[in-house]
Amino acid sequence: MNPAMWVSKTGIQAQDAKLQAIANNLANVNTVGFKRDRMVFEDLFYRVERQPGAQLDENRNAASGIQLGNGTRLVGTQKVFTTGNLQTTNQTFDVAIAGNGFLQVELPNGETAYTRAGQLSVNAEGRIVNAQGLSLRPEITVPANATSVTILENGTVQAAVEGSTNRTTLGQITLANFVNPVGLLALGDNLYRETVASGTPSEGVPGEEGRGKIKQGALEGSNVQVVEEMVDMIAAQRTYEMNTKVLSAANEMMQNLAQVAR
Repeated sequence: MNPAMWVSKTGIQAQDAKLQAIANNLANVNTVGFKRDRMVFEDLFYRVERQPGAQLDENRNAASGIQLGNGTRLVGTQKVFTTGNLQTTNQTFDVAIAGNGFLQVELPNGETAYTRAGQLSVNAEGRIVNAQGLSLRPEITVPANATSVTILENGTVQAAVEGSTNRTTLGQITLANFVNPVGLLALGDNLYRETVASGTPSEGVPGEEGRGKIKQGALEGSNVQVVEEMVDMIAAQRTYEMNTKVLSAANEMMQNLAQVAR
């Protein structure tokens, strides 16, 4: 088989994967707390027919070698953890993180998951939960006789209770930071899980040690930029077309060679 056919095949596969990432980004343009994906590629091994600097004769060395590439491959995907635009909702339990950090929620199996989506609410037991009904960690319970709830920038949750002139502190929302958030495992449902690559979480008070502050009555929007994704989509489409043309040209050359050899 003509090596160019194999090389163009890897290029087609790479652009197909890139297009899938772009499609997922655009599909989540309105998903609260969503972080866009980007694809990471690398070139494949080279067939070296002459080493750069190889000795040609007693007095000469090759200024360049003969290295024939074998295409590209997908190395991985990366979440881009830039902050999305904050959207004011004026809903009591909506919170946005202005800066670094993740809210912590408890999964059904008891493990901790991490999220940037702050669409919180109160369940039938009075516990503050996320949109999937998972309890916030540390657990915070709002009493039934609370008339209003305030969430401060440092994560302190306070409530005005009937019959009392003083506000009652209900608990503390903490944020988790990671050395390498790109290494988190995306679970779907706006949730991430710790991995060896992400490192262990550093939990603490919002606004301290590089953690962002909590903004009540707001949500963090997706960080997907539609115009950028559209430009990337057009570039991927054109690159895909060029690779298919190389594939067709290599196939035609093989057919011509076969006819000459008859």
